[in-house]
Amino acid sequence: MSRAIRIHSTGGPDVMRWEDVDVAAPAAGEALVRHTAIGVNFIDTYHRSGLYPLTLPAPLGMEAAGVVEAVGASVDYLRAGQRIAYAGGPVGAYAEERVIPAHRLVPLPDDVDDQTAAAVMLKGMTARYLLRQTCEVQPGDTILVHAAAGGVGLIACRWARHLGATVIGTVGSDVKAALARTHGCDHVIVYTREDFVARVKEITGGRGVRVVYDSVGRSTWDGSLDCLQPRGLMVSFGNASGPVPPVSPLTLSAKGSLYLTRPTLMTYTATREELLANAGELFDVVRARIVTATVGGRYPLAEAAQAHRDLEARRTTGSLLLLP
Repeated sequence: MSRAIRIHSTGGPDVMRWEDVDVAAPAAGEALVRHTAIGVNFIDTYHRSGLYPLTLPAPLGMEAAGVVEAVGASVDYLRAGQRIAYAGGPVGAYAEERVIPAHRLVPLPDDVDDQTAAAVMLKGMTARYLLRQTCEVQPGDTILVHAAAGGVGLIACRWARHLGATVIGTVGSDVKAALARTHGCDHVIVYTREDFVARVKEITGGRGVRVVYDSVGRSTWDGSLDCLQPRGLMVSFGNASGPVPPVSPLTLSAKGSLYLTRPTLMTYTATREELLANAGELFDVVRARIVTATVGGRYPLAEAAQAHRDLEARRTTGSLLLLP
């Protein structure tokens, strides 16, 4: 018998239950994984709240590192005892062990430890597709990153600075501002006391930025559009403050023939080849210390509800880990 966090109804953190679960032997194409570190992400709160519906009762969690305990038939690219990590689903990472489709598992290099992997896999691969594929950031670009002291934000800011961009970040406090500066932000805006649109226009001499990376959602949406230069790109990839309301295409034309996309990691890593390429480039920048794992909190797996409370209250920075 193993244990896992599951929900039987949607709602706040209190709906999460620490339960005994049966874990089957892996079938063909599957692997049994024992987790050593589990990443916490905002998408987990969307599943728990019902914003992104799951079939109930449901497990939670999209990211973890661990060890392969067994593989099913036809899995010839993994072996028992191998260290792996994964991100992006299917849900079920909030567990001591689980069975998962083997093609979603990425072998870990010897010099990337388990907690680092669990802290950067989902957030780091998200930053990679945002900066290298959704909008290929170039030297000389000026970009805006909301939630710059968050898990994706810290990685994206460092990586974008390495690519030669001028990085503007928004944060909610002076403590977070100091952290963002040490992770690549050239300009940091404390949105709780500054008008971030006015500051972006001031920093850019009125022109605006080439791209806005917005994981906040509802509360930053209108301002984000106003920060873009003509033909700029609005990348909405999260809903921390709530979902964005319906958008009229005429709004995009009126604000300068803007582009809008709502990407997901699952689309950018849909094939194993894409997954391995994304993770491989992430591991390269981690090993070169271009990107670092900033762990803002570690919680026992059984106390996952507290991790959600802290995350949703914006009391955290960097990545949060659950430890089985």
